[in-house]
Amino acid sequence: MSSEEEIFVFILFMLFTIIIIPVLVIAYRSYYGNRAYRFGYDSRAEYLKSSPKSDDEKRDAVDQACKGLVTCLLALMFPPLLLVGLFPLFYGTRKTIYACMGLGVDEEPERIDS
Repeated sequence: MSSEEEIFVFILFMLFTIIIIPVLVIAYRSYYGNRAYRFGYDSRAEYLKSSPKSDDEKRDAVDQACKGLVTCLLALMFPPLLLVGLFPLFYGTRKTIYACMGLGVDEEPERIDS
């Protein structure tokens, strides 16, 4: 490979990185932000840490894990998709396992009312 080809590949890699990282951040914020507020959580972090409490939230966690798994499998053909599929796969699987273990069933959110 000549130095011109190496420079071209490096520039393509940098352009791809500059484009894909903001797209992933925007997708992450909108995807999990909408879910958090839809299920009544105050923030994305609170939503991601908690175990599912309702049937809709459990169903959503399983759906999220399946979408992440399919995206990761598609990454065998298109490697950048692995970055997109890992987040929903991890968090969806974690919430599904929490629901199967029965965690969070008796939990009441601690709210301080002023």
